Amino acid sequence: METIVNKVAESGIITLDLETFYPKADLAVFDLKEYLFMGLILKEKDFRATLLTLDWETYRDKYVAVTCTADAIIPMWAYMLVASYLQPVAKDLVVGDEKTLINNIFIKNIAALDAEDFQDKRVVVKGCGDIQIPETAYLEITNKLRPFVKSLMYGEPCSTVPIFKRK
Repeated sequence: METIVNKVAESGIITLDLETFYPKADLAVFDLKEYLFMGLILKEKDFRATLLTLDWETYRDKYVAVTCTADAIIPMWAYMLVASYLQPVAKDLVVGDEKTLINNIFIKNIAALDAEDFQDKRVVVKGCGDIQIPETAYLEITNKLRPFVKSLMYGEPCSTVPIFKRK
């Protein structure tokens, strides 16, 4: 009887699943459109009064995207004012839509990775999964790991696309 050998397991290849860098907290969008006078302008006095009455706890420990989905010019101080209320309760916040928020979180989470742990290793960045991974994450992980790894591949250990190999 022949012994079955798992060559993938013996290869020393490390599989890196980018889903582990996906936001672990809930996401929320704060849309300034809701606070525009006649859907066009932001009146400072009214805006300040409204912000005082909002239940900011609804954003507790969430990642928050601050945006304006209306075609309006929003003064810079409005973003600062909203941030001053969100900062004590939100996990993190960015200006932009939910996609921008997710990209930003991926960038921060990948930046926190200790790339030296992958020194001279053969790494496969997993290609398929249950969560849609943005292109930003693939670019960031390549940028982070390339100076350290022996080789970088995309896909699954049994079927990879070579990305980089140190000579």
